[in-house]
Amino acid sequence: QVQLTESGGGLVQPGGSLRLSCATNKFTLDYYAIAWFRHAPGKEREGVAAIASYSGTTYYGDSVKGRFTISRDNAKNTVYLQMDSLKVEDTAVYYCAASTYFSAYELNIDDFTFWGQGTQVTVSS
Repeated sequence: QVQLTESGGGLVQPGGSLRLSCATNKFTLDYYAIAWFRHAPGKEREGVAAIASYSGTTYYGDSVKGRFTISRDNAKNTVYLQMDSLKVEDTAVYYCAASTYFSAYELNIDDFTFWGQGTQVTVSS
């Protein structure tokens, strides 16, 4: 049973911070890599960050390296995306997703078969 529920989106100013949460369950964390994608109007869905199920190895898209941090709290069955130094171009609907495959070198949307409902992040002054 895979379940994913995002929360934490909202409106922030450029340079601000926001933390997104992806609530899941033990089964999902044990067997699936968890990733964050985002989808802005007129753009393709973009891989943001991912974390492996066992090793905790992480992946970050080039556009967010140094600004975003993905982490996992197994006691709470939750994966987080800490977003700092936010830019206007970070505005999008953010989704968490689960995959049985993990790569430290790329984030392929076709690998992800389970998705949350999304949470809106708007960065604007």
